[in-house]
Amino acid sequence: MSDTTCLSRMDHHLVQDGYARLAGAETFALLAVEQDDWTRFAASWNDLGPDLYMADGGRYRRRRHAAFACDHGQIMRKPHQPHYQSRDYNALNGDVQRWFDPVDEATIANPACQAIFAFCAAQFDTASATRWHVEMHQFRIEAKPGTAGRPTPEGLHRDGVDRVFVLLVERVNVREGVTRIGAPDGTPLGEFTLTHPGDAMLIDDHRILHGVTEIHPQDPARPAWRDALVVTFVAD
Repeated sequence: MSDTTCLSRMDHHLVQDGYARLAGAETFALLAVEQDDWTRFAASWNDLGPDLYMADGGRYRRRRHAAFACDHGQIMRKPHQPHYQSRDYNALNGDVQRWFDPVDEATIANPACQAIFAFCAAQFDTASATRWHVEMHQFRIEAKPGTAGRPTPEGLHRDGVDRVFVLLVERVNVREGVTRIGAPDGTPLGEFTLTHPGDAMLIDDHRILHGVTEIHPQDPARPAWRDALVVTFVAD
């Protein structure tokens, strides 16, 4: 499938269904990322700090966070700031200013990360005159014997933004972790699993609820984790 055909199909599904999926091979073809750059980018998930704000008491999530301004497709980093969601969108951890470790400058400067930003800006910044507030989240969800990892402990939800890009970076020794899609009233619209590095989805956050089921280790004797990147755009 050509890049043009892939983009056309993706745009069609985003408009018609409120979300679109990309297989890893399609994502990498669109981003034109060199393998060495991707390897270094993915390795940055090995240096995430613990999420200490989990209201369920869990210690299964690690993350880093960064905020940006997008103006006419140009993305500029903002001073480090907290991540905030109201309880309308995050009943578990909402109404709290959550300060996470900042994403490393080397990670942001990586050509893979820059290609992802450019791709998101091209897909989401269609008005070309709107400033966007952009947030980048690096997540690692860990599963341990007797303790499941919960990628979305708040359940099926909206993020409270305009557009969302979700990219699977790596799955190691993990089973389950099924992505579920729903209508705003909670009606199920489908489910699938992001399995391979680069598997991705784009979401119209006004139209679609999304969530991911718990993960468990396939082999309880070995470490298990699911790494994902989430990039959100909201009109500023």
